[in-house]
Amino acid sequence: MKLRNQLFLAICLFLLVAFSGSFFVSLESSREQMLGQLRSHAQDAATALGLSLTAQIDDPAMMELMVSSIFDSGYFSSIRVVDVQNQQVLVERNFAGSIEGVPGWFVNLVNLRVQGGDALIMRGWEQAARVEVLSNPQFALAKLWDSTLGSLIWLLVCGLLSAVFGGWLLRRQFRPLDTLVKQAEAISKREFLSLPKLPRTPELKRVVLAMNQMVEKLKALFAEEAERSEKLRSESYQDSLTGLANRRLLDEQLADYLLVDEQNSDGHLLTLQINDLVGLNQRRGGQRTDALISAVGELLKRLTRLPERRAWLAARNRGGEFSLLMPGLNTEDAERLAAEISTTLENLRLTGASDCTPVAHLAIVAYHPGEPASDVLLRLDHALTQARQRPDRPWVMLGHHETVPNQPQHDWRTWLDDALTEGKLQLYFQPVVQCADTSQVLHHKVLARLIDPQGEAIAAGHFLPWIERLGWSSRFDLAMLDATLEYLAANRWPLALSLSGSTLRDPVQLRLILDMLESLPDLSPLLTLEIDECQLPPADELQRLSHSVLNTGYRIGLQHFGGSFSQIGNLTQLGLAYLKIDGAYIRHIDEQRDKRLFIEAIFRATNSIDLPLIAEMVETRGELETIKELGVFGVMGRLIGPPEPM
Repeated sequence: MKLRNQLFLAICLFLLVAFSGSFFVSLESSREQMLGQLRSHAQDAATALGLSLTAQIDDPAMMELMVSSIFDSGYFSSIRVVDVQNQQVLVERNFAGSIEGVPGWFVNLVNLRVQGGDALIMRGWEQAARVEVLSNPQFALAKLWDSTLGSLIWLLVCGLLSAVFGGWLLRRQFRPLDTLVKQAEAISKREFLSLPKLPRTPELKRVVLAMNQMVEKLKALFAEEAERSEKLRSESYQDSLTGLANRRLLDEQLADYLLVDEQNSDGHLLTLQINDLVGLNQRRGGQRTDALISAVGELLKRLTRLPERRAWLAARNRGGEFSLLMPGLNTEDAERLAAEISTTLENLRLTGASDCTPVAHLAIVAYHPGEPASDVLLRLDHALTQARQRPDRPWVMLGHHETVPNQPQHDWRTWLDDALTEGKLQLYFQPVVQCADTSQVLHHKVLARLIDPQGEAIAAGHFLPWIERLGWSSRFDLAMLDATLEYLAANRWPLALSLSGSTLRDPVQLRLILDMLESLPDLSPLLTLEIDECQLPPADELQRLSHSVLNTGYRIGLQHFGGSFSQIGNLTQLGLAYLKIDGAYIRHIDEQRDKRLFIEAIFRATNSIDLPLIAEMVETRGELETIKELGVFGVMGRLIGPPEPM
């Protein structure tokens, strides 16, 4: 029972005891007083009647008339005139009615006894008769009943007012307790909230201060671990001068995109090399050369800041050589981007290049999942060599032999529109298991394939770039969510489904998604919605999004995490279900100690807020054993199981 209800019940019991005690005390006092009054009243009536009947002792009719006149007043229960000599009743009147307006149980409870009085009727000096009068207690009982009802009503009114006022006062006093409960629940959801307003009650104030101190301590510990992890990531994967990724991270990401995976698509790799960097350094000085390098780095950063390009990676390989990894970019857009970069670089000529040569040479090569990274890099070197030999156009682009037909845009639009309209989706599921016991499945990651006009299932990596290019990401997400919820209604399996950042940033589409989730609350424990780290909205918007989804009962997870570790401080406010580490930081972790240190730092930071970690794209037994030693909670990848239709 709630404390508020207990206090309310205690108030009611107290009022009942107070009323009962007051009633019995006042009843006993009133009864004794009324008994005395009834006795005195009966005696006075008997004396007065005796004196009146002395003159009429020999006239029976007059005696009866006088007795009736007094008895009819209603204050007497019985009046008798008895002959003293033979005890014969000369006149008698009795009240045979019941007491009206007073319940019988109250009459029995009060037990107000009839009181009597008597007087002698004289004939001269002789005693002729005796008058016996018994008073009627009905008026006393009615008065006592009315006073009892008045006391009861007054106490009930006082009790009601006390309950209302007490309830309001208790609610106000318990409000800090409600906020403490919310604060504790937020901590259990990995959210750290401090209460700025302290209660006035000293006891509650001490509790709130203690909770705030604990929350601030947890936030400080988490921030410290996050800062240490970010420092390790920067030292291992970031160029100190430009802030871009280094060559090592570029190689890791390229290896990821070259894996044959459901979500990997064709793309392009660009290399930019500043001309005569050593000569520039000697002629213009190190400071101006560094300024040129920083300007080129800022140019590449700007290219990756667009929402649709967040999966791109800009890196500085060494010296004046830069790379730009562009998954999902088609040939026409790649050529247009190369021309744009080349034109922009010419505007940097004043920074330090001579007028007769280009500022930099560019090489772009296409790649597709499944080919060796060495072949891509060999073609890139060959394209860069050709670019150096063409001063008229300082960029060269080389393609590759496509394994999937390069359909024109209108063909892609036609069959993608048909597939989404007709619901030609085929769901594939990849298991995610516990790291300590790979037989325990945590959930299945939902992947999609679309059925093309020939009836073949096309992997997501091939059609997702076209869906993004056509602006149909929200349409595809809604179709996937609808198909997944329909599957869950028939098959109760825990699932995880990715949603694109463009869908989540669109208020209209987000409202449609929330409405779909709210319409099926019974499926909420079975579905987790995932967001890519590279597609995260701003912190405030992300927090509102997370709370909107959590209010529906469903959960949110973050996948492909690791590239923007500085954002981990915002995760304490999101109530995430888990964090999936990008496969680039898992590959060869059993052979590279710095990767192990980085994952250890992430684990310490997330473990302090009880946030489960899941490793993505685990391909070897050595990687599995290493992340198991690190305490990572879950694991997924081709070693565990490839995507398959359920």
